[in-house]
Amino acid sequence: MDFPSLLQFAISGLTVGATYGLTALGFTIIFNTTGVINFAQGEFVMLGGMMSVFAMRALGLPEPAAVALAVVAAVAVGALVERLAIRPVSGRPAIDLVIITIGVSILIRGLAMLVWGKDTFALPPFSGNAPIPLFGAALMPQSLWVLGISLCLLAALKYFFSVTLTGKAMLACSFDPKAASLVGIGVRRMVLLSFMISAFVGAVGGAILAPLTMTSYDVGVLLGLKGFAACILGGLGNPFGAAVGGLILGVLESLGAGLVSSAYKDALAFVILLALLFVRPQGLFGRADSKRV
Repeated sequence: MDFPSLLQFAISGLTVGATYGLTALGFTIIFNTTGVINFAQGEFVMLGGMMSVFAMRALGLPEPAAVALAVVAAVAVGALVERLAIRPVSGRPAIDLVIITIGVSILIRGLAMLVWGKDTFALPPFSGNAPIPLFGAALMPQSLWVLGISLCLLAALKYFFSVTLTGKAMLACSFDPKAASLVGIGVRRMVLLSFMISAFVGAVGGAILAPLTMTSYDVGVLLGLKGFAACILGGLGNPFGAAVGGLILGVLESLGAGLVSSAYKDALAFVILLALLFVRPQGLFGRADSKRV
């Protein structure tokens, strides 16, 4: 295979991998605050794309306003999930909460099917559809939007958790909720905020990817699983690792589809995940002495 073809596969992989990384970031944000894996994260991605299409077609909004409204609506759904499904059982074991998030995922997906049907939808590209030549490959303008917005979100979240008091308070809640509450941190408020930020990140990922891959009521299942695989690949609880894991997974998936067969594209992510769990269970950027699983 020649260099332009390899570059084309790499560009496609980085574009999709950026969305995997954003989905993985959503997993990491909630895990770092609650210690729970939120398997409804993929549905936030789906809502970002589907509600953007709905806002444009049904409400007649311009695309920027439609995407903004969809993201706000997804954040509201994230808050409702925490208040109605997670908070009432907050004292239960983590495995119970994980099962609840799976039930929430099924519920959201079913409601989306009833509201929007089983059709596939697409958003128009943010800035045209004319490809940009790059060393023999073609770079779509939407790919630049995906990569640029993903990097901006990663930098903003890095600053939030490393510098701001609220971000540090959210991390403190995951290590010891009782100690955090004793020093004046509102643990319930931090958990609510983590679900809202997670929904925000997921919805943005769904909205920016919809012009490239289209969207439907059930896209969140596979995106959520691949985001979780990226999260494990990079190291559970590590935001930087989650983002890098998504990019690595996207590139390997794209190269596998081009060099082997596209029929195995979706399975490749889980083959990589199983292989890594045997060799390095803590992930590429995780610490071996981590106690959380």
